[in-house]
Amino acid sequence: MKRLALLFLGALMVTGSLAQNFATGFVYEDLNRNGKKERREKAIPGVAVSNGTEVVLTGSKGEYSLPVGDDNIIFVIKPRDYTLPLNDFNLPRFFYIHKPGGSPGNYKYPGVSPTGPLPRSVDFGLISSPEEEKFTALVLGDPQPLNKEEVEYFNRGIIDELAGIKGVSFGISLGDLVWDDLDLHIPYQESVKRVGIPWYNVMGNHDMNYNAPADSLSDETFEAHFGPATYAFNYGKAHFILLDDVRTPDPLGKSRYRGGFRPDQLEFIANDLLHVSRDKLVILSFHIPLFSTESEEFSLADRQQLFDILKDFPHVLVMSAHTHLQRQNFYSVHDGWQGSRPLHEFNSGTSCGDWHKGELDERGIPRATMYDGTPKGYSFLRIDGNSYTIDYKAAGKPADCQMNIYHPLVVPHNQRTGAPITVNFFMGRKGDTVEFRIDNGKWTAMNHTEKEDPSYLEQLWRWDRSGELLKGRRPSNPQPCSHLWQAAMPAVADEGNHTIEVKATDMFGRTFTGKSSFRVLNPE
Repeated sequence: MKRLALLFLGALMVTGSLAQNFATGFVYEDLNRNGKKERREKAIPGVAVSNGTEVVLTGSKGEYSLPVGDDNIIFVIKPRDYTLPLNDFNLPRFFYIHKPGGSPGNYKYPGVSPTGPLPRSVDFGLISSPEEEKFTALVLGDPQPLNKEEVEYFNRGIIDELAGIKGVSFGISLGDLVWDDLDLHIPYQESVKRVGIPWYNVMGNHDMNYNAPADSLSDETFEAHFGPATYAFNYGKAHFILLDDVRTPDPLGKSRYRGGFRPDQLEFIANDLLHVSRDKLVILSFHIPLFSTESEEFSLADRQQLFDILKDFPHVLVMSAHTHLQRQNFYSVHDGWQGSRPLHEFNSGTSCGDWHKGELDERGIPRATMYDGTPKGYSFLRIDGNSYTIDYKAAGKPADCQMNIYHPLVVPHNQRTGAPITVNFFMGRKGDTVEFRIDNGKWTAMNHTEKEDPSYLEQLWRWDRSGELLKGRRPSNPQPCSHLWQAAMPAVADEGNHTIEVKATDMFGRTFTGKSSFRVLNPE
């Protein structure tokens, strides 16, 4: 909560003064879905409501009371078996913005208009809707269009294949919804609306007001378009916490921003989890990953405070984006994590890939392979009770495309050349098992390595060695891939066409296969 005056002494004042300092209202079942509490609509007790820091549960009549200052968002934390009303963009309506004076008026991109006096009752209507413990959520990292042309790339390259999707309960975007031009938040909303499911949004470093005088005021335009930047909701047996983890200006003074949390955000997480049972799966979604070091992007002190809050919850998943590559991170006692099992952070690949760069495909859309060699795409978070699996979907490719196999296309008869077979297993991590075989031969284990993906390097070489300008923008320079395996290309006695088959087993125990082919020729 921002600039909150904790006016608990107001409880001793007269009723008129109390109404000015506390938001009061009801959570109720909105039977006719008109957004108005009516006499016949029953109260919903035991529902969490927050002012961004404190979290209270509604009483037997669905009532709540929370202190407010002059810059607050009051929001309900959606309970299980209820759904939220949606606006015209399929964004859940679960909050009331209280900014009597509005956002600062000197911002390049406008924030919230003055909201005036606090209403006598700030009510939240919920719609009864039973939820299964087994469900799927759709996850996008960094849509990040720079301009309207790139909004169209996002539409045609990602949204077209998601529009009208079935069997998915809701979607989450993990920040950098746009690239600094906050006027593009509306075209972005028009895009994700086409998917046809409720959509939750995280704020990224490119979604904030850079001319804000303080971090607490950097989300004014985001709030105007999406509501609170830190909030929570329940679905099935999972509890989702969505956080703004971009601090600006950088407290260390080294850059425009740094990954971390304000004290009020950490207080919100702690207060929220007081009302969450330990057998639930807790999923934290934010933009900047936790694995950055203190000298780079994420505050290790803030990370430790987060770890301390979460340590007693045995089922936790973290999802982040920002890096424009994909990797799995596991935190243990060596990192300050005190949980009963390592903490998994899924640092998601991005839907803009490498910022919409690279050669254009047959549709005129940039291939935008991320600079660890992972194709641009999106993920399906599949939850069953308090367990989960994650599937990555490369945009424009079949669902079973889970790896890229790179090798010589032609090798000499019965000779070793020193050339490797390289496998980029997109959802892989060190410790996974990856094997290959030639034709129907014996399976051979491959070695995990972290280096640049040669397939991505080939894209760069093709770009840089072209005698003509290529359409689009040059891809970014490569970064080491954390999910790469290699083995020496064996000598093959028989001339002709041959098949390389690869099988890879992921952290969830699932096995995926891929195939590629090469030729053996006699040099004579």
